[in-house]
Amino acid sequence: MHVYSDSASERHVNRLAGVENPRRFPAALAGIERAERDGARVEWRSCRPAGEEALAAVHDAGYLDLLRELSAAGEGYLSPDTALGAGSWEAASLASGAACSAVESALAGETAFVVSRPPGHHAGRDYGMGFCLTNHAAVAAGHALANGLGRVALLDWDVHHGNGTQDIFYADERVLYLSVHQSPFYPGTGEAGEVGEGRGAGFTVNVPLPAASGEEVYAAAFAGVFVPVLREYHPELIVVSAGFDAHAADLLGGMALEADSFACFAALLASLARELGAAPLALVLEGGYNLEALAGSVAATVRGVGEEPPDWGYAGGVGPVERSRAALAPYWRGLG
Repeated sequence: MHVYSDSASERHVNRLAGVENPRRFPAALAGIERAERDGARVEWRSCRPAGEEALAAVHDAGYLDLLRELSAAGEGYLSPDTALGAGSWEAASLASGAACSAVESALAGETAFVVSRPPGHHAGRDYGMGFCLTNHAAVAAGHALANGLGRVALLDWDVHHGNGTQDIFYADERVLYLSVHQSPFYPGTGEAGEVGEGRGAGFTVNVPLPAASGEEVYAAAFAGVFVPVLREYHPELIVVSAGFDAHAADLLGGMALEADSFACFAALLASLARELGAAPLALVLEGGYNLEALAGSVAATVRGVGEEPPDWGYAGGVGPVERSRAALAPYWRGLG
């Protein structure tokens, strides 16, 4: 596994968000190191900033200029929970660049994991919120398209819905966006009926779950919705927005997952990628705010990539999963 990281992630300070702080970066790195000690093969890679073309593929030029200007000024504010400091543009541009490099590693045949902050999936084309400045996973997907791919899946298991990612690709059939998330919850988007529009109709897949959902309910979401849709879509690459705030101990989320649940997610997706002849996974860190839970979940995910997938099936009867299947059945034969 190639792991991309840069110490610039510690130099971003968001004065509006106590939990999204520089300590998250070494905690996530500790998870990689823990997996390495346990036998995972890890190759550490350096980062380079995302190029203007890669960033502009998913963000408006004026918005990118605003981020640069606010960071250069040493202080700026995008939303009630999202502020910038002097190190913010460097951190965000390197994180998005690392996501591009992760795609290149995946296309060359190697699983990759981006350990960076701030997170990205709440950032849209012309806005930042939810601690996010640039949308690293979206930049990764755009970079894959620029490298000639025609079908990219972007799966988001963060506890919060990735409204920014959804907005960016809502009308684009080249990127299948799949999200399982707590609902009702911040940011208030991601209902089952949000399925895309225009040429992108059917290519947004949301499975909103109630608070306190555990692995059994998530397994139903994967087996009942994600796996059949992914098999039918047949992506050439799966990018993962790997947030770990659905862990039971997280400071913001309200779900009931444990670290081993994320190992199951990673094992299932890695196995599915092999089955479909897709590139290995490109994983990008999103949320996760209990430091020990973050480290343990990262370690479990790295371990899971190389493990046998869970034997999850879906027999029906899970309300949130049934609602998502019904909303998406007009677009996917496997859900009919």
